[in-house]
Amino acid sequence: MAGHSKWANIKHRKGAADARRGKIFTKLTKEIIVAARMGGGDPNANPRLRKAINAAKAENMPKDKIERAIKKGTGELEGVNYEESTYEGYGPGGAAILVESLTDNKNRAVAEIRHIFSKHGGSLGENGSVAWMFDKKGYLVIEKKAVDEDTLMETALEAGAEDVREDGDNFEVITAPEDFEAVREAIEKASIPNITAEVTMLPQNTTTLTGNQAEKMIKLMDALEDCDDVQKVYTNADIPDEIMAQI
Repeated sequence: MAGHSKWANIKHRKGAADARRGKIFTKLTKEIIVAARMGGGDPNANPRLRKAINAAKAENMPKDKIERAIKKGTGELEGVNYEESTYEGYGPGGAAILVESLTDNKNRAVAEIRHIFSKHGGSLGENGSVAWMFDKKGYLVIEKKAVDEDTLMETALEAGAEDVREDGDNFEVITAPEDFEAVREAIEKASIPNITAEVTMLPQNTTTLTGNQAEKMIKLMDALEDCDDVQKVYTNADIPDEIMAQI
C-alpha cells in the first residue's frame, strides 16, 4: 500500500488542471447520472449517489449541474445511457493497472483504452488478470502537519476506520467501503482537512519503477485519465519521491 498516496496526490493536483479543461465535471456528471439511475435520486437512500454528490461538491461543481445530472439519471430529463466496464492491464515494468469506464459506446471505449496502453508501453489484459491484486477500500489522506496523530487515530478508529498509518509526510486512513462515509464525516466534523477522500482500489503490493519505466508509466496514467470514456485509474506502481520530482 506504500506509495498509493503519491498517486492520490498526483490525481488531486491533476484534478485542478482537469477542471480547467472541463473534464472533471464530465466525469462527475456521468457518475451522478449512473448512481441516480441505479439507486434513485434521493442521496439519503442511495449511498453511491451521496458519494458522487460529495465528490462533485469537493470540486466546486455548481448545484444546478448536480441537480440536472440527478434528473437525467432518474429520467426526469432526457440523458445518455452510460454503461460501466472495468478493464485490466499492465504498464511499463509490469505494473498492474485497473481502469473503470463509463461510456455510451463500449466498442469505442475499449478500442481507445487498448490504443493508449499500447502507445505507452503497456498491454490490455484479460478480465481477472490484475483485479485480484487490489482491495476495495475507503481511503483518506491527511497531511501530518494538519493534525495530531493521537487525535486523528481516536477520531478515525472510533468512527469505524480499519487502520491509520504513516506514509511519508501524510497519514493514510483506511476503511471498509461501507464505513467510508461515517469516517469521512467524523474527520470533517473534527475540522481535520484531507488531501484525498475516496472509495478506491488499494494495491496489496507495489511495483517500484525508476528511470524510463517511471516516465512512461506517468504518461500512460495521464493518457488514461484524459480519456473521456475513463472514470478512474488505479495502479500498484510505486515511483520514488526523487524520481517523481525529476519527472
